[in-house]
Amino acid sequence: MYQKILAPLDGSELSERSLEHVKAVATGCQVPEVVLLRVVEPISSQTYAAYAGIGGDWITKLERQGQAEAENYLSQTAANLSKEGIAAQTVVVPGKPADEILDYASKNQVDLIIMSTHGKAGISRWVFGSVVERVLRHSAVPVLIVPPPGRLSGESRGQ
Repeated sequence: MYQKILAPLDGSELSERSLEHVKAVATGCQVPEVVLLRVVEPISSQTYAAYAGIGGDWITKLERQGQAEAENYLSQTAANLSKEGIAAQTVVVPGKPADEILDYASKNQVDLIIMSTHGKAGISRWVFGSVVERVLRHSAVPVLIVPPPGRLSGESRGQ
């Protein structure tokens, strides 16, 4: 049924909660391809302004450092999956997370996206937006959402 799973990760423990589901679906459905995607957001205007006066190529160094950290993180994560019999390729792209996830999925024949939500609500969600919400609303393929800890218990439903 599924030939390619896309697992966007941001490096947080919450985002890694999706990996158990990636393993289960990939193994159970004999999915031949798993892609771990990390989106490196551009340097913020505040950071850019702070470093602009220093001179030199600090912005370039920061961007390269972010790229290298993302690549190392995904390589380690793929190695851990490999120990469990799941081969995963890694992809790091610059940009806005929701846009890049959707773009990658549409251009690369992804047929399932598995990702975690951070569980932001209220003002925090309004201010920062929800990558998961945007992907869910605009994805042309199924999206499996893994909630943060505590969301599955009766406690989170007021029981």
